[in-house]
Amino acid sequence: MSLRNPSYLQSSVTLLLFFGSWGIWWSFFQLWLTREDGLNLSGSEVGTVYAVNSLSTLIIMFFFGTLQDRLGIRRHLSITVGVVAACVAPFMIWVYEPLLQSQFILGVILGSVVLSAGFMSGVGLLEALAERMSRRYDFEYGQARMWGSFGYALVALTAGFLFTIDPHLNFWAGSLLGTALLLIQIFWRPRNAVATAAGAAESEAAQPGLREMAGLLKKRSLWAIIVFVLFSWTFYTVYDQQMFPDFYTSLFDSRAQGERVYGVLNSIQVFAEAAMMGLIPVLMRKVGIRTALLLGTAVMAFRILGSAVFDDPVVISAIKMLHAVEVPLFILPIFRYFTLHFNPVLSATLYMVGFQISAQVGNVVLSQPLGALRDEVGYQPTFVVISMIVLGAGLYAFFALKRDDEHVLGDPFHRDGRAAARSAATVAEVPDHERLPVPNTSTSQAKEYPDDGR
Repeated sequence: MSLRNPSYLQSSVTLLLFFGSWGIWWSFFQLWLTREDGLNLSGSEVGTVYAVNSLSTLIIMFFFGTLQDRLGIRRHLSITVGVVAACVAPFMIWVYEPLLQSQFILGVILGSVVLSAGFMSGVGLLEALAERMSRRYDFEYGQARMWGSFGYALVALTAGFLFTIDPHLNFWAGSLLGTALLLIQIFWRPRNAVATAAGAAESEAAQPGLREMAGLLKKRSLWAIIVFVLFSWTFYTVYDQQMFPDFYTSLFDSRAQGERVYGVLNSIQVFAEAAMMGLIPVLMRKVGIRTALLLGTAVMAFRILGSAVFDDPVVISAIKMLHAVEVPLFILPIFRYFTLHFNPVLSATLYMVGFQISAQVGNVVLSQPLGALRDEVGYQPTFVVISMIVLGAGLYAFFALKRDDEHVLGDPFHRDGRAAARSAATVAEVPDHERLPVPNTSTSQAKEYPDDGR
């Protein structure tokens, strides 16, 4: 059972505390920036904040990904994330907020570095680290990531009520959970975790160098997924984070009522998302990785278009619940796509570059123009534009993304009732230096690898 796996437990608690520390204030970040009794920023200014945040995330995330692949499962960077999370309240209240009001550009730049190092880049780092642990110590990544969504859901129950009292309370709660996260990273070192044969092979493989990491950018298959992410997840992120909260609360008789309802709905949605994180791996084994990813894109386009068509709070609330299905249907297949079609030793770099960084590049380019478009034409016409672009990205992915049995460079994928297809032609085109070494063991389990993080 996973509950008996110490590495699963540590990874799950890490993700739970991180998403709790982030979600308690991040879910209302856009409202904090735009509300009249808050910072009262315009759509263009909010777009600038998100664009510069994404630019910093782009740089820091590449550094995180390449360094974590060199570190393996060691926790130097996760401890750094914990430090920033623990200090989020003092920074946001006493540094970030005053600077945005008096020295806007300086506040935007400084905030982008801190928030990226602790949260926007930290999320990709901790997800990549948990996914690597799942392959090495034999547990389902989706079941560990589920606890991250569960943590976000727990804090969302109170986030809306705290926010209507004083947004600073949300930041202090984030610091409290961040302190717990930091302590977990420093002191909880699972012992006697048994590595799988594949995990042992990866641990024995030579650590990737900068040449191998840079060589990823020469692969057309990686650029195909980058283009897909740019025109799907990027646009969806701008819609969901930069626009939807203010749009949703504007549908109610008062902003305060809308913010409270949004907080409760957000919590329900993320609880459902947590459940789906455990169920989507089952669906993936039925329909395959590529099909699951295309389904996620279809749900994404449908949700955005629904927000453009309807303006009834009940209907929009139901549409928001689709987020609980869309996120697992996108994130989990993306991870598995990388470990299937690329060398798993480079999984952190691949996830950072192919998914997180490419999404941030899109945010840098798109946040301000889409914010200005919203100022000009309103929310719903902007949603129509975004939904059509996401739909086009899905059609592109149908032709551009590789099938599950095509060009398998990493861990073969087994669908229920089928053997993992890995043809001789496919194997022949895999360079020797890109294959994982075969561990020197005669059993299905390798020797015990203490998960001491050092």
